Amino acid sequence: MLGFPITLEGYNLFNLRSYVGRNSGSSPDTDNNDNEDDQDAYEVSVEPESWDDSIEIKIEKTGNNSRKIQSKVNVEASLETVWDILTDYERLADFIPGLAVSRLLEKSDNFARLFQIGQQNLAFGLKFNAKGVIDCYEKDLQTLPNGQKRDIEFKMIEGDFQLFEGKWSVEQGVECNTESEQSGSIVGQDLQTTLLYAVDVEPKLWLPVGLVEGRLCREIRTNLLCIRVEAEKVFHNALSAH
Repeated sequence: MLGFPITLEGYNLFNLRSYVGRNSGSSPDTDNNDNEDDQDAYEVSVEPESWDDSIEIKIEKTGNNSRKIQSKVNVEASLETVWDILTDYERLADFIPGLAVSRLLEKSDNFARLFQIGQQNLAFGLKFNAKGVIDCYEKDLQTLPNGQKRDIEFKMIEGDFQLFEGKWSVEQGVECNTESEQSGSIVGQDLQTTLLYAVDVEPKLWLPVGLVEGRLCREIRTNLLCIRVEAEKVFHNALSAH
């Protein structure tokens, strides 16, 4: 969830190619048109099926078989709330569809090693499996001119990808009314929190990145929106309790 690799188990690549080709929307066919010297960037507007807004995902071609994917979503919650949701690692599977297991293997100050398994059912009885061991590095809170920011850097250390690493960022700008400034309370503050995700991905040679980039984009969108919903629920419940 904080970024897990993809493995293909129990089905053939022809069916996977057909499935991704039907569903990857504006993702280009990279099998025949990739050029090592061509550094393309393009936008994918991912319209949610059951959400009240959309997320734009930027895909940058960084090599013949590699991509950088970036996305973000606004969250009506505090930075602290979103951070607590992200770093409650073993509870992530409770509210993120397709994440079957999120197990903490090791934890120390500002470091976590996770084992995660994701699984989804595809057409024709096929299964899309994702699993891996992820190292997460929790960075200290940064003070910005108009707010705060905190990052989690992650890197896959076991899995079927040559490269799978990136960063979650939670950024918060705050506009306070006079009453909230005087009281120091979050009540009455206009929170402007953004959750950002960026990942560099390069499959191993046997798996063309064009086969999975559409699936990755949809998973990223789902993950961001699920975290947003959970954070907003927790935050507004806390406000109601005051």
